[in-house]
Amino acid sequence: MKPTMLGIGMTSQRTRDRLVARLREAGIVNNEVLEVVRAMPRHIFVDEALASRAYEDTALPIGHGQTISQPYIVARMTEVLLEAGPLARVLEIGTGCGYQTAILARLVKEVYTVERIMALLQGARQRLRELHIQNVRFKHSDGSWGWPEHGEYDGILATAAPMEVPDALLQQLAVGGRLVIPVGPRGDQELLRITRTETGHDREVMEKVSFVPMLGGAG
Repeated sequence: MKPTMLGIGMTSQRTRDRLVARLREAGIVNNEVLEVVRAMPRHIFVDEALASRAYEDTALPIGHGQTISQPYIVARMTEVLLEAGPLARVLEIGTGCGYQTAILARLVKEVYTVERIMALLQGARQRLRELHIQNVRFKHSDGSWGWPEHGEYDGILATAAPMEVPDALLQQLAVGGRLVIPVGPRGDQELLRITRTETGHDREVMEKVSFVPMLGGAG
């Protein structure tokens, strides 16, 4: 691994260890998720000027009006997605800088990720290449459409909040599969876990959250 990925000072392994300790204190219990967060160089997913803040438990700007989610939310959504056991095929809506993508890629067999902003998609693809992550496929598209060509998915995770759950995502979920998604307007969003059953969908509210809105189109 390159020295820039290993980190020094505020991006060092010791700083990452402190972040993981804070996540445990906040209630994250999945040890596999915590170990992937510990190993993942979050500082390479943000602008160099923000690298010293990469291991704070906070969201940070990544340009284009988007953010990298706070580590607690990344860990929480990932452990909720994986709570029923290992997953083979996962769809991510909103690649962003690629941090959540990289976390998922270390924990599931295949990741399909969709991003509407081409510049972010290109940056994420380059970072995952530098990390030698090879089990991710990228698509430049409107995330609310999902990626039907590769469905049905064992899990779907969305990193932006629509006002209502897109029907396309529900339709691309396999029976027994889980969709983890924030829903609602700014200031009043809930993180939902939706499990597809033989007869419909079961919905559970996990907690209150704050995400950027899910926007349509691709640019």
